[in-house]
Amino acid sequence: MNEQDLTVFIVDDDTAVLDSLTLMIEQAELKVQAFKSAHDFLDAYRPGVWGCVILDIKMPEIDGLQLQQMLIDLNVPLPVIFLTGHGNIPMSVKAMKCGASDFITKPVKRDKLMACIETAFEECRNRHIRQTTRQKAQNLLATLTERESEVMKLALDGQANKQIAVELGISHRTVEIHKARVLQKTGVDNLLELARIVADTTA
Repeated sequence: MNEQDLTVFIVDDDTAVLDSLTLMIEQAELKVQAFKSAHDFLDAYRPGVWGCVILDIKMPEIDGLQLQQMLIDLNVPLPVIFLTGHGNIPMSVKAMKCGASDFITKPVKRDKLMACIETAFEECRNRHIRQTTRQKAQNLLATLTERESEVMKLALDGQANKQIAVELGISHRTVEIHKARVLQKTGVDNLLELARIVADTTA
C-alpha cells in the first residue's frame, strides 16, 4: 500500500479551512475529500477505502470527538488527526486516549500538516497489514471441521495425543490424523506455527 492508495478525508464546518487544507494536500499530490459535517462524511465513506481523517473539534450536531468515537464503534480503520482552533489539554488527552494519531491547532503550517499525515498514513499501513493477516488466519481456520478445531485447541493447550484422545473419546490414531489435517489445511509444519496463526486472528 503506497500513498496513491490512500485518501485524506477532511471534516470541518469552516469552508475557508476546507479549501485551504484541500489545496495544501493536493499540492502534495495526495488524494483528498472534504466534508462540511460529520453526517456528510459518514454518508460518503465506503468500507475498504484507506487513509486518514482530519477532524475539527467543534462542529454542529456531531463534533469531532463524537465522530471519532463513532468511527471506533463502526470499526472504521482510519487514523484521526485533530486540527482545531478550540483545543485544550483535556480535549487533547481524551482524543489521544481514544487513539488519535495527532492533535494540532489552527493555523497549521504545511510542513507540520504533511508530517502528521505521513505519520497517520504509516499507522494506516500497519493497520492494513494487521487486518490482512487477521483475515488470512481466520480464513485458514474456517476450513477446519468442528472436530479438527477441538483437537487443535487441546493440542495448543499443551495436551498430549493420549490426553486428547481420552477427553474427546476417540482413538490415539484418530487424534494424529486430525492433527495432521489441521497442519495441512493451515499450511504449517508444527504447533508453534499453528499457534501464531491462531494469535493472528486477534492481532
